[in-house]
Amino acid sequence: MLSSPRDIGGDFVLLIECNDIKKYFGDRLLLDIEDLKIYSDDKIGIVGVNGVGKTTLINILMKRLEPDEGCVKLNCDYAFVSQLEESEAINISDEMASRFNISNTWNEDMSGGEKTRFKLASVFDKRADMLFADEPTSNLDINGIELLEKGLQDFNGALVIISHDRTLLDKVCNKIIEVSFGKIKIYNGNFSKYRELKEEEKIRAEFEYEQYISEKKRLEGVIANTRQKAASIKGAPKRMGNSEARLHKMGGQKAKKGLDNAVKNLRKRVEHLEVKEKPKEQGIINFDIQDVSRLHSKIIIEGRKISKAFDKKIIFKDAELNIYNGWKVALIGDNGCGKSTLIKMIMDSEDGIKVAKGAKVGYFSQDMNILDDEKSILENVMDTSIYDETFTRTLLARLLFRKEDVYKKVSLLSGGERVKVSFAKLMLQDINILILDEPTNYLDINSMEIVEEALRAYNRTIFFVSHDRSFVRTIADHIMTIENKKIKIFNGNLDEYLKVINRVYDYNKERKEQEIFILENKLSEIIGKLSMPSKRDDVDHLDKEYQEILRKLKKLKC
Repeated sequence: MLSSPRDIGGDFVLLIECNDIKKYFGDRLLLDIEDLKIYSDDKIGIVGVNGVGKTTLINILMKRLEPDEGCVKLNCDYAFVSQLEESEAINISDEMASRFNISNTWNEDMSGGEKTRFKLASVFDKRADMLFADEPTSNLDINGIELLEKGLQDFNGALVIISHDRTLLDKVCNKIIEVSFGKIKIYNGNFSKYRELKEEEKIRAEFEYEQYISEKKRLEGVIANTRQKAASIKGAPKRMGNSEARLHKMGGQKAKKGLDNAVKNLRKRVEHLEVKEKPKEQGIINFDIQDVSRLHSKIIIEGRKISKAFDKKIIFKDAELNIYNGWKVALIGDNGCGKSTLIKMIMDSEDGIKVAKGAKVGYFSQDMNILDDEKSILENVMDTSIYDETFTRTLLARLLFRKEDVYKKVSLLSGGERVKVSFAKLMLQDINILILDEPTNYLDINSMEIVEEALRAYNRTIFFVSHDRSFVRTIADHIMTIENKKIKIFNGNLDEYLKVINRVYDYNKERKEQEIFILENKLSEIIGKLSMPSKRDDVDHLDKEYQEILRKLKKLKC
């Protein structure tokens, strides 16, 4: 067992040291890292576009994968949780099982969310010096993500996490490592600070580019004027004698040579200017949606006395549902509460649910079955697009499908790329309602923010399921939940909804604490009477009351 950094005094301890790391993928240099040190107080979030090498990097840091060049020194024990790997543990402690609301024994019949919770509980149980996590929020509902968040905040060790959950990165990280084109760059602070620093870099790059262009133009203007002066030097007039003409010519040649040298020196100054590349500008997505598809119904989706059950499990019982024209509604809630069931019922217009006449629904499902694998990206999108090819290619370029990329077959795309193509295909169809089931799965942060931008610009009705709090916060103006087999809609965004929920929670918590206080006082009184009963005390009655109070306290404290 390696010594724990927490046992070595108060100073921060070097846990991992990397030098001159190179890792190739075929002929491609995937990672090229000169120097990276990770200390015992580091809580690091790793970000970058899909396929850039984030997972490869943490596998190298854990020494589960050898670099092609360079060395890694790992000076601690660690725990690792990944969306792709099974749990190493079979059993977990009762404490962690209770905290993550999961069985303390692994079971292959668990849902995806339950398996993720179990894996997280097992790594916290291990109490290692360092924790590596690769997309640990996969399959977790918002409640599960918040439990993970709390666990990471309480974790007394170093952390390296790959995640697309910006809220999570904000709350648990004190450093962000950006992986781009094989190189890494370290930013101190959480994700919001990283974005702030990136914006400052962009502003500085724009300023330096403008200064470079301005100085280059100034020097080129001086060069042009100097050349013009050199060209304007005239030969000797015909009336001059030979001696005078020779002197005049010598003076002119000397002046011209001086001007030519000045031009050469100016040209060298231009050549020695530090070249600054023009920062890439991201165009704003603006959908010029045709009014022929606009719905004029006040209510777009309506449900009356909605009931649904699977065997003995009741999902909805006499539930009501109204989604109004233009609303952007996020359906949130625990895994298994009925979110996917409700979407399927809306799509099938079954069990008391009606969709407005003239509705044209664009539906994004997690299986992405709207794509033809044998067609190219551009062919897939243009098949149903009501926009011209120029606009279509503009949107695809914003989603990082540029130039020849649009001719790539869908069958060759990664999961994240398929999501982006599906999204582009939906957005460019003749539709007036968008229904999206977990649209951010597989997306990197950059792509997610582009999708958010497009959805903000889309001025029609949107109904979506998502566990990504930043995504919900950015898009939704109404929050829908499923509680006690009923459907509830909150008129406001996620932050407003959480404020109301927290006020209710705090009120209930205060009431519970008061009730516990009263019961514990009553319990002390009964214990006193049972220990020294008087002739008037009914011991059997006191014992029953004692047991009843214990039962109530146990229920209140669980």
